[in-house]
Amino acid sequence: MDFSNYFPIWDKLTPSQQETIRNASSSRKVAKGTVIHNGTMHCLGLLLIRSGQLRVYILSEDGREVTLYRLFERDICLFSASCMMKNVQFDVTIEAEKDTDLWVIPASLFKSLSEESVAVANYANQLMASRFSEVMWLVEQIMWKSFDKRLAGFLLEESALDETTTLKITHEKIANHLGTAREVVTRMLRYFQNEGLVRLTRGTVTLTDVEGLKALEG
Repeated sequence: MDFSNYFPIWDKLTPSQQETIRNASSSRKVAKGTVIHNGTMHCLGLLLIRSGQLRVYILSEDGREVTLYRLFERDICLFSASCMMKNVQFDVTIEAEKDTDLWVIPASLFKSLSEESVAVANYANQLMASRFSEVMWLVEQIMWKSFDKRLAGFLLEESALDETTTLKITHEKIANHLGTAREVVTRMLRYFQNEGLVRLTRGTVTLTDVEGLKALEG
């Protein structure tokens, strides 16, 4: 296993620590749509992504979802190993949005490395701070930004990720990402269509005025 190009602090580990990670980690291929982790599962471990795309989201008691952030190639998921973090109660669900190859580093191993290596401990703290910053940014968006702006931003983000202006996505899926009801998404998309910003067909949203969406997003 060649972690050197994927683990940011690999060169700060001792040869012994590097060998321990190689021996203890497992490689895993995950199909699109697979739920890798949720709050009821055991502590999965640290996820190091080789290729693909993961979605991290929270689920309300009434079944409503909201996407916290996405993870891509070379990203590391720390919250799948939250059992190693003291006083952190943060249940998330992690789903593969695309077919994904990843490594799983056992939580117990990463915890022991954090305790013996300042570099690993600092990296874990930086990673946690970064993710919480993303979550706080999302909270601010939900609280203070109007839904039309959030929807425009989401459509532009999806277009950039998929490198196309034709998005094969349902209104229900958009609602799950944005933490709202499908009916709210449908009404706003129809408004966008009337304004010439998008074109709607079954299971597809086509961006017809990208610059207009960018202006709306602000």
